[in-house]
Amino acid sequence: MPDCLFCKIARKEFGSAVIYENGDVLAFLDINPRAPGHAMVVSRTHSETLLDLPDEALAPLFEGVKTVTAMLERALAPDGFTIGINHGKASGQAVDHLHVHVIPRFTGDGGGSIHSVVSNPPKEALEEMAARIRKAQ
Repeated sequence: MPDCLFCKIARKEFGSAVIYENGDVLAFLDINPRAPGHAMVVSRTHSETLLDLPDEALAPLFEGVKTVTAMLERALAPDGFTIGINHGKASGQAVDHLHVHVIPRFTGDGGGSIHSVVSNPPKEALEEMAARIRKAQ
């Protein structure tokens, strides 16, 4: 995608603090880090969301996430990680290119778990919701 910021970074047309790359993925430090070492892993294949990513690009993306997580573990010795995707505008996705955040976590850093991101529990019973979701397969 010619105008996509992350595609430009992957093509080296726009600078970034790259920490890992191979033929399939690129990882760089977030310019607005939430923690030391906060990195983003992107596929070199442009896709806006996880659902747009071709199946053959899925494994390389998550292999890159695993590699970057291991690198950050060795370099920074965090107490844990929060790893996630903002999928679509409603979730806070600011760049229309799928990216996986790898955020090193440290005891007492003031952050929360994934469960702290939203508080909108379903009104219907879990089994009813599960049945509705299975029908959509």
